[in-house]
Amino acid sequence: MRAARLHDDDGKLVLRVEEDVEVPPCNAEEVLIKVRSCGLNQVDLLTRAGQTPQAVPLPHISGTEVAGDIVAIGEGVDDSVLGSRFVVDPVLSCGSCRPCFRGQTNMCRESRIFGVQTPGGYAEYVVAPARQVLPIPDTLSYDEATAIAVTGPTTWHMMHTRAHLRAGETVLVIAAGSGIGTLATQVAHHSGAQVVVTVGGPEKVRQARDLLPADLVVDHFDPTWPQQVKAFNDGHGADLVFEHVGLSTWKGSLAAMARGGRLVTSGGHSGFDVDINLWHLFIKEHTIIGSYAGSRDDFLTILGLAARGIVRPIIQQVFPLEGITDAQRLLEERRVFGKLLVNPQAAGEMS
Repeated sequence: MRAARLHDDDGKLVLRVEEDVEVPPCNAEEVLIKVRSCGLNQVDLLTRAGQTPQAVPLPHISGTEVAGDIVAIGEGVDDSVLGSRFVVDPVLSCGSCRPCFRGQTNMCRESRIFGVQTPGGYAEYVVAPARQVLPIPDTLSYDEATAIAVTGPTTWHMMHTRAHLRAGETVLVIAAGSGIGTLATQVAHHSGAQVVVTVGGPEKVRQARDLLPADLVVDHFDPTWPQQVKAFNDGHGADLVFEHVGLSTWKGSLAAMARGGRLVTSGGHSGFDVDINLWHLFIKEHTIIGSYAGSRDDFLTILGLAARGIVRPIIQQVFPLEGITDAQRLLEERRVFGKLLVNPQAAGEMS
């Protein structure tokens, strides 16, 4: 099969498309998926940069967000799934620990991330545990299912499971042009919130105004953006800040918060070490909430909303496997509004 694999080239991880990679064997309780769509994710860049908590075995196939057809099954798997469309739940939980029994699969101490600690979807075929695949609703395409596989559950978990968003609140979505930001804006709007978003640069401001259900769009490259957010609702500020960027937006995010406001965070690609002024924290009764990935229930909830057309992922471009390095470069350079995908079955033509 064709696959894009990471190799060690004189101490540097290099991504190469290869034509003769062996199709992975399908063991007991596993399914073999013909990959129709695979999403690009910031974790792919961290893996290529050697910045994951544990080094990946090489050669490695990245790709956490995967949708496709089940074409083979291992022992113990019901054959009724053969030929059907499925999307992979990428949080591989053990299924037997206390958090798993409680439905908190994202908190499983033995969990692994598909495409990071396992081979992923930058390939024509990939193997996944049968319990990790979910049927794709008829109203969704492979690409749409892929585009919400990580961002969707994470968004719902942040906004509702962790931060308990309420109708009528003002929500500030940081970096709303990202895959997760575009969905977060839609979820907040659907939940009855007043939605303020930040994006980087005039072109993304234009796109956000055209494509997102936001009540106010501000440019977070403008140093006055926190003041613009507060001025929008007469100085009150954001009741809930949806933060996933880290150091570069952290100070502004705190400044834009209302008294008694909450900030929920799930990432820090611009830097994980941030400052907090304890005086401001307690005198303004701010709440800082950590959030990690999403549970199976979060995934099913967002999948249902997408199936009904309540939220829709924004897909900027779909690449063939040969375009994977170009796609990663766009992601690195932050020249993306929404999601980038790769179709391993396509040969050489970009759409």
